[in-house]
Amino acid sequence: MSNVQRTKYEEFNGPKQIAKQILYCIILSFSMLEAGAQSLGVGTMAFEDYYRRSQLAGGLDSAISFTLRPLSLSFSDSISSRQGLSVYGSSATKNNVQVLPVMWQHQYYANPTDIRNDGLMIPAKGYQTMLSAGAFAKLGPLRIQLRPEFVFAANNDHEVRAYHYGAMDLPSRFGDRSYSQLSWGQSSISLNFDPVSVGLSNENLWWGPGMQNSLLMSNTSPGFKHLTLNTSRPVRTPAGSFEAQIVAGRLEGSGVGNSLPEDWRYLSGLAFSYQPKWVPGLFLGLTRSFQIYHEDMDDSFGDIFPIFQAFQKVKTNEDTKPRDQLTSLFARWLIPAARAEVYFEYGLNDHSYNTRDFLMAPEHSRAYILGMNKLIPYKQRPGEFIQFSAEITRMEQSIDRVVRDAWEWYTHSQLLHGYTHKGQVLGAGIGPGGNLQSLQIGWVRGLDRLGVQLERYEHNGDLAYVFGFSPWIDISMSTIADWTFKRFLLSGKLQGMQSINYQWKDGIDGRAKRNVFNINARLGIMYSF
Repeated sequence: MSNVQRTKYEEFNGPKQIAKQILYCIILSFSMLEAGAQSLGVGTMAFEDYYRRSQLAGGLDSAISFTLRPLSLSFSDSISSRQGLSVYGSSATKNNVQVLPVMWQHQYYANPTDIRNDGLMIPAKGYQTMLSAGAFAKLGPLRIQLRPEFVFAANNDHEVRAYHYGAMDLPSRFGDRSYSQLSWGQSSISLNFDPVSVGLSNENLWWGPGMQNSLLMSNTSPGFKHLTLNTSRPVRTPAGSFEAQIVAGRLEGSGVGNSLPEDWRYLSGLAFSYQPKWVPGLFLGLTRSFQIYHEDMDDSFGDIFPIFQAFQKVKTNEDTKPRDQLTSLFARWLIPAARAEVYFEYGLNDHSYNTRDFLMAPEHSRAYILGMNKLIPYKQRPGEFIQFSAEITRMEQSIDRVVRDAWEWYTHSQLLHGYTHKGQVLGAGIGPGGNLQSLQIGWVRGLDRLGVQLERYEHNGDLAYVFGFSPWIDISMSTIADWTFKRFLLSGKLQGMQSINYQWKDGIDGRAKRNVFNINARLGIMYSF
């Protein structure tokens, strides 16, 4: 990655300028390392939001779905000269080695019950830091990215309480002392045979159009080891463009003070995105994943690739294997003329028995994400905008639970670890039964951003419903800033959070009542060579 500098969106005048700026970067793979490009890891400070804004402003190819990540970058394009927008094929014949940026992230949380989308970091009270660095090499079709991560957390003592009522490996504290871990992080190795790539990766994945949450894959948990087969660029056909990814991975437990099985879990996953030729800017997609304990598998095709079996239980003999399925449908509609986008994701955590069952109760076991994002030109200043974005996520069960309980999302009666890896949820960071309303407004110019975020977060409404608790609600306001200075990028967030009925202590039936105010903070520093 080249120097990090303050940038502006450029005017696109003339065919040569347009051709240079067209980006065929692929959002699909574990590595997305086409054309000699490195992988921009999910959650890379400031950059993912920057690229998405660039697309809204007309500076990035509208064929990019932003629904399968990580993104890829080309080494040959500097941020200063081309805003960091990679050009597909610009270095396709070049072998190279590149030192990756150093990223050093810090956070302090007085209330560790609302920590999400931070990868290898853990939900811990007090100070925590993560360091990441590495290198990328390309030799013919071979791509190697080595980006290990190291995390240290003070992991101070705090009040511990289960946040779910189903089976799940979701500890609220990782041991009783300071915590540290060294991981392969955002590392991968792949062979790229355009338009197909195959390889091994430990990178985080993000599936779906959400910005705050994703139902099946996010960077709330650490990355997990997985084999991947994916398109290395959008495949264009007379009917439109397609992107796809199939993964086979290994999920592990937290190992923190529980009696869960020691066996690891096999995960099979599929993500698919389609852009109809006749509706520019519209992306339609599907995600699906299965997990099963390794000892319960055999070597049959159905056990290795259950993602290809029917969705209905009646078609699969009610799926007698002790495994768990999650699936979602999503759509993203990019409207370049309005510098805006709208999106949604609708997911189910259980098979319907048959078509009648689905039609009678389509809301059974559902969760959804609904959001929008818009840029408004600021005082006619080129490249400066006011950004407005909003997102709603609802994981709590629908009223259908009165008739048929669907359990909490990410939990399962036989998969006792739930949908987790190393003690954190693979999907939406707000966790089982959580509901979130998020609103952001801010000024942006290239990578630079100054803004405010308001959120209302309800902790596990399913648990509150089952045990008759009053809701535990966090109301928060945050200031957010990203700023570039020569080779440095600084990214910070300062959050004030008022918790109402903290830990469901509502003063009812003799329970102690407790409302708590906390200050939480994050600071990230990136140095680009």
